[in-house]
Parts: sequence; structure tokens; C-alpha cells
Amino acid sequence: MTKDPLRIIHCVRSPIGGIFRHIKDLATSQAAAGHEVGLICDSTSGSSFDNAIVDELRPSLSLGIARFPMKRQLTIQDLRSTHELYRHIRDLKPDVLHGHGAKGGAYVRTIGTILRMKGQDVTRVYCPHGGSLHYDPNRREGRVYHSIERLLSRFTDALVFVSDYEYAAFETKVCHPKAPARVVYNGLQPSEFAPVNVDDDAADFLYIGMLRDLKGTDLFIDALHNIKLKTGIAPSAHIVGEGPDEDRYRKMVRDYGLTDRVTFHGALPTRKAFRMAKCVVVPSRAEAMPYIILETVAAQRPLLATRVGGIPEIFGRYASRLIEPGHIDKLTRAMEQAMADPQTMDEHARELRGCLAETFSIELMSDRITTLYKQVRGQTAIDIDAPATSATASRTSAAASPAVYARSSNRQ
Repeated sequence: MTKDPLRIIHCVRSPIGGIFRHIKDLATSQAAAGHEVGLICDSTSGSSFDNAIVDELRPSLSLGIARFPMKRQLTIQDLRSTHELYRHIRDLKPDVLHGHGAKGGAYVRTIGTILRMKGQDVTRVYCPHGGSLHYDPNRREGRVYHSIERLLSRFTDALVFVSDYEYAAFETKVCHPKAPARVVYNGLQPSEFAPVNVDDDAADFLYIGMLRDLKGTDLFIDALHNIKLKTGIAPSAHIVGEGPDEDRYRKMVRDYGLTDRVTFHGALPTRKAFRMAKCVVVPSRAEAMPYIILETVAAQRPLLATRVGGIPEIFGRYASRLIEPGHIDKLTRAMEQAMADPQTMDEHARELRGCLAETFSIELMSDRITTLYKQVRGQTAIDIDAPATSATASRTSAAASPAVYARSSNRQ
């Protein structure tokens, strides 16, 4: 148990997907270490599956779970939400406000700054988890969000990035971090490194993730259709997950005549889903550090994935196996090869797990992030690497060990 417990509040807009998996694991670990932890998230998003996970957290978080309406896009309602969140957070008297994603980060840095002006010693921490960094800086929407990020960076005490890619994207699209910044990979439970065996009636492929174009669900369905056009029969497949584009994807499956080959399941526990197919496909167009890749590698399941975000950092020296994002022909060929040579796919899964996966642990993730809180607050000595001008400079060891970096700067 920690000698100097902190009062920590995590804030995120939507309690779904990998971002919430990160928060759940981090908050639970911090609470187990003796810190008082709370959570704030949106009250209007999340399926019954997602909300059940939120409710499972309640007994562990002494500062409670509060849910307020939070819109994804910038709206006038954000002013009301900020006021309501401020009143709630003010009464909890936190030491650390940790915002996740663009909206969560905006709320905690705005509210944390107001509290600091009123004399409260609050540390404002931000982790983008991709978020606004996925926007094209050459388009109007991207310019707006990146300008807001630059403004908010002045009111940030520490930054956490889940991959080198995310750090580099922040430097390129927003600014060089003015606050101490640390790259900390997402982590898994030891039990998740047990291999998963497939069911006897396993399908050829599994897509598992949010159902939206950013994750490439449409590309997965297109590839199945392409194989059908070439061979006369489509591979069997399961689609596991929920998302805003589900109805459109169901229509694609019907229009392509794949209804008897593709089954939609909604959200399921990941390791249960792994049993349902011989090969996992992650055809994302953009990512930060996706948990589904880590979980698949740890479970020793054959995997096809695209070269986006932090995925090459997970694959390390095997990154050449990754597929070009958004390239339907290359995805189709990779899926055909996986079906033709399952033995090689199994060998690749064993190699990748044995080489890399064990470096991603929840214990290390929690320790590095909580230590950063204390360093910024002056409760422990600052442990800072030599400054670098680029997030991508001198990072060749990142694929072999957990990446943890800090940059020195003046606290705002």
C-alpha cells in the first residue's frame, strides 16, 4: 500500500472500447494500491454490456462514479456540462484530475485550472488515446481541434501517451509538449497471456471492435466479398462489437449475399470471441495503442493487422507482416494466404507472443503513471530522460521493452 495516497479522478466521455479498458485497469490498480479513486463519464452512451462494466467498478472506487451528459462534438451544451462537472469535482477535492480522450482532457484541464485559481493544488493530466490526433491537420475540423489542444496544453501539468506514435502525432499536429510527457504502453493481466484454443466449429475470421469506418469494419466485409468473387464461396466470419455504423454494415452483408456466412454478435468478452474463429483481423485505418492487438497476441491467436498507430511497436521486428491501411486488395490477399497456410499463421502467433507480449503489464502501466503524478506534484524525485527534439528520435528500443519517457518543462 502506498505511503502517500492521492485522491484521483479519471474523466472520459464515452465509457466504451479500449480507452475505457485502460481506465478500468488503471483505476482498479490505483485503488488496490491505496489511492482514493473516482470516475466521471457520459450518461448517454454505452450499451448494456458497457454499462455493466462501469457498474462492476463501483465497489472499487471510493470517490464514486458519476455520469453526466457529454456530447462527442463541440456544442453549447458543453458549458452546462462543465458547470455541472465543476460542482461535482470541487466537492471531491481531488489531488489529480486525469482526463482521457479529447473531451475528458478538455473538461479536467478547464476545471482543474479553475480550482487552481481558487487555491486548490490540483494536478491536471491528459492522455489523448488518439482522439483529436486522428484528425487531418489540413482540414478545417482538424485545425479547430488542434488549435484547442494547443491552447489547453498551456494548462496541462503532465501528458501520458500510450505509444510513440501518439507522442509523435502530438508533436507534429499540436506542439512540442510543454509539460512532462511520458509514453506508457497499455497493459494486460497475467491471466490474459494464457493461450486460447478455438472451438471445433470455428469460423475462418473474426472482426472484433467498434463498428465504425475508422476501425475498418467495411474493409473486412469488402475483403470477404472479394474472396467470394474469386472462389465462388465466401469465408465464414463473425463480427463482434457495437457502433454507430452497424446498420450500414448489416446492409453491406445483405447486399453482398453474405448473410449465411457472416454473423453479427454485438459485444462479447474478448477471450470468448477468440474461440469463435481461426484468425483475428484488425483492419483499422487509425489507432493509438489498441488493446485488441495486445489481447490477441497474448492469447496466441493468429492475427492480421494494419500498420497504423502504435501497432508496429507491438509487432517489433515482425512489423513487416503488417498490412497497408485502407488497401483492400492487400487485405484480401493476406486473408487468402491465412486461409491457405494456417500452420504458418500459428507459428507467427507463437513467435509474436513469445517475443513481445509480456512487456505489456497492468502493474507496470499503473506504477509508471502514478509515479508521474507524484513526480509532477513534487512528492518524489523527477526521473527525466535526456531531452529530445523529436518523439521518434532514439526510440529503437521501444519495440523490445515498455516505453516510458519523460520530458522536462516548467509547470504551468
